[in-house]
Amino acid sequence: MSTPVLTAVILLLALGAFYAGRRKSIASVQGNISRLHSLPGHYGWFMVLCMLLPGLLVVALWLTLGGWITDTLALSGLKGMASGQDLDLLLNQVRNLANGGIIPSNADPALVAAAHRYAAIQANGQMATVILSICLVLAGALIGYRLVRPDLAARRHVERTVNVLLAACSGVAILVTIGIVLSLLFETIRFFGRVPFTEFLFGLDWSPQTAIREDQVGSSGAFGVVPLFAGTLLITFIAMLVAVPVGLMSAIYMTYYAGSRFRKMAKPALEILAGVPTVVYGFFAALVVAPFLRGLGADLGLDVASESALAAGLVMGLMIIPFVSSLSDDAITSVPVALRDGAYALGATRSETIVSVVIPAALPGIVGAILLAVSRAVGETMIVVMAAGMAANLTANPLDAVTTITVQIVALLTGDQEFDSAKTLSAFALGLLLFVVTLVLNVAALAIVRKYRERYD
Repeated sequence: MSTPVLTAVILLLALGAFYAGRRKSIASVQGNISRLHSLPGHYGWFMVLCMLLPGLLVVALWLTLGGWITDTLALSGLKGMASGQDLDLLLNQVRNLANGGIIPSNADPALVAAAHRYAAIQANGQMATVILSICLVLAGALIGYRLVRPDLAARRHVERTVNVLLAACSGVAILVTIGIVLSLLFETIRFFGRVPFTEFLFGLDWSPQTAIREDQVGSSGAFGVVPLFAGTLLITFIAMLVAVPVGLMSAIYMTYYAGSRFRKMAKPALEILAGVPTVVYGFFAALVVAPFLRGLGADLGLDVASESALAAGLVMGLMIIPFVSSLSDDAITSVPVALRDGAYALGATRSETIVSVVIPAALPGIVGAILLAVSRAVGETMIVVMAAGMAANLTANPLDAVTTITVQIVALLTGDQEFDSAKTLSAFALGLLLFVVTLVLNVAALAIVRKYRERYD
C-alpha cells in the first residue's frame, strides 16, 4: 500500500470516527445536549485526534527517516568498496537497479545484492509502516471511543491539541527559514575564502568563468556584483513605475467610482493577469514589446537594444499590477465607514476624502502591497532572460541590455556544477545578498508604516 493510499484510508477512518464520537456523546445523554460538557462536534473531533495523531506520526517518521534507514542498511556491505563521493555514486546505482533498472551482464554481484537488499528493506519498511499505523489508528479509535462521556472536557482537549499543532507549524516555518539562511551563509563563507569581500561587493565587472584545473587555460573570474545589483534595481524601478500607479488607481476606481456590475466583471479580469505564467509574459516581451520599442526608437533616432531593461520592466510591471491592485483594494475597503461618512459630513468631496482620509488610513496595507510587488519583481527570472538578456552591463540607460541577480543564480546553478569552485559558490553569495537587501527593505517599510500610521479609537 502506497503512502497516499494509506493516508486516504486513515482520513476515511477518521471521518467515521468523527460521526461515531458525535453519535455516542448524544446517545450518552439521551439526546439532551445541554447535559454535555462540550458540543457534540467537539467529541467527534476528540475521536479524530485520538486516531489521526498516532497514525500520521508513524507515516511522517517513515517519510522523514525511511530513506536514510534504507540507504544505511543497503550500503552496509559496500563501504569497503568506496568512500565519500564514490559511495554516493554507488548508492545511485543501487537505487537505479532496485527501482527496476536494467541489470547489465557484467554488473558487480555486490551491487546486485545491495540492490535486492535495498528493494527488500524498502518494501518491508513500507509494510511495517502500514501495519503499525493502522494498528495505532484502531487503538486510538478504541481508546477515544471509551473516553467519550458527558463529563469529558472534549473542547478543552481539542483546543489545546490544535494550539500545539499550530505552534509546531509555526516552529517548522521558523526552522526552515533558519535552515535556508544558514545554508546560504555557510556556502557564502566558503566563497569569500576564495574571493575577497570587497571585490564582490564593490567590483564593477561580473564574469564568473574560472579555470577548473591548474593546467587549463581560462579566466580567473571577475565577481563584482555591482552590475547585477544595478540591473536588478533598474528593472524593478521601471516595473514599479508601471505597477504602482496603475494598480493603486485601479483599486481606488474599483472601490469608489465603478458601478457594482462593472466591478464584478473588471476585477476578476484584472486578477487573471496574476495567473498567467511568467514564461508567457516573457514571450510577449520578446516578440511584441521589445520589437515595438526597437522600431519606435529607430523612428525617434534612438539606439534601442534588441534586449533592453525597458522592455522587461514594462512587461514585469503589467504582471505585477494585480498584486498591487488586489491588496490595495482590500486595504482601502477595510477603512472604517465612519471615517468616510465623517469626512462627507464636514463637506469634503469624494476625491478629498480619498486623499486626506482613506489613503492615510489604508497606508499600511498599501505599503504592504507595494512591498509584495517589489519582492515579486526582484525575484522574477523568465521575463528578464527573454527580454533583457544575460549581459552584466553596468548602466543606468533603460534602452541597454542588463541582467539581474536571480538570472545569474539560475545560470550559475544550471547543469553539472563543481561545488568547490568560486563560480558555483558565487550563486550562494548572490542569494544571501538578495536576502539581506529584501530584509532591509522590509524593515525600512515597517519603520515607515509605524511612523505614519494613523491610529483611531
